[in-house]
Amino acid sequence: MKKISLIVPCYNEQEALPIFHREVTSVLQGLSDKYDYELIYINDGSKDKTLEVLKGLAEADSKATYLSFSRNFGKEAAMYAGFTNAKGDYVAVMDADMQDPPSLIPQMLEILESGEYDSVATRRVSRQGEPPIRSWFARLFYRIINKISDADIVDGARDFRLMKREMVDAICSMSEYNRFSKGIFGWIGFRTYWLPYENVERVAGETKWSFWKLLKYAIDGIINFSQVPLSIASWGGLLMTMLAILALIFIIVRRLVFGDPVNGWASTICIVIFIGGIQLFSMGIMGQYMAKTYMETKNRPHYIVAETNREDATKIK
Repeated sequence: MKKISLIVPCYNEQEALPIFHREVTSVLQGLSDKYDYELIYINDGSKDKTLEVLKGLAEADSKATYLSFSRNFGKEAAMYAGFTNAKGDYVAVMDADMQDPPSLIPQMLEILESGEYDSVATRRVSRQGEPPIRSWFARLFYRIINKISDADIVDGARDFRLMKREMVDAICSMSEYNRFSKGIFGWIGFRTYWLPYENVERVAGETKWSFWKLLKYAIDGIINFSQVPLSIASWGGLLMTMLAILALIFIIVRRLVFGDPVNGWASTICIVIFIGGIQLFSMGIMGQYMAKTYMETKNRPHYIVAETNREDATKIK
């Protein structure tokens, strides 16, 4: 009998967890004649009673296990912890807020069992209930990253996907510290079926992703999977150098031919400030790449597990 591992990152989800567990357990128990399953909850340093709720779920349900981080390491680390500890033939990632409908799991399994695909990924076909400015920036991000990187990311892609063991092993082999899972999923390839569904509102609690957190996440994704920003900085520097040379030639010719002094100190200062801004911007881009390289060379663990009910858990990875 094949086994399904369901990874559920949790951060301050005490209100949503009981609802999610009830719904997903109902769906998985309906498949128990064909599949065994395990639920792997990752408590990502929650500040509410998420850990207490997880302990209660684990006591009441032998299929529910949990890993509790020593602090908040972020969703990427939580997902990686789930991947490295999952034992199933099929592995899925879901959010605990019910925005990833558990009712889609049987359909996803059916598609994988056909043998034509290695993973089934979900994408939202609408962004109903989301602020317009946030939706616009999200679509812009997908257009940009697909043009400047090797990562194949579909607009509206969610982390919610069901994968075969071979694909999960490939993900675990990419042990980089600066992780961007949407890019990793696309970069490693494999045959993926995109399952569309309508946007679903959170069942309880509040979103943990502010606009600025999402913006930072998007920038990290672009830097992690593209060298184009470095090229932009290089070509921008070359362009400004050529313009400076042309301006210098113009000033010299003007002085020799017309004999009038160079006027316009205000405009000169503006140009100097503009060029200085371009230089600082370019240095900032290079600094981002250097900072990520610096973090990789430290070889720090992605996460540290402070508490778990899994005997064979990988506690530091």
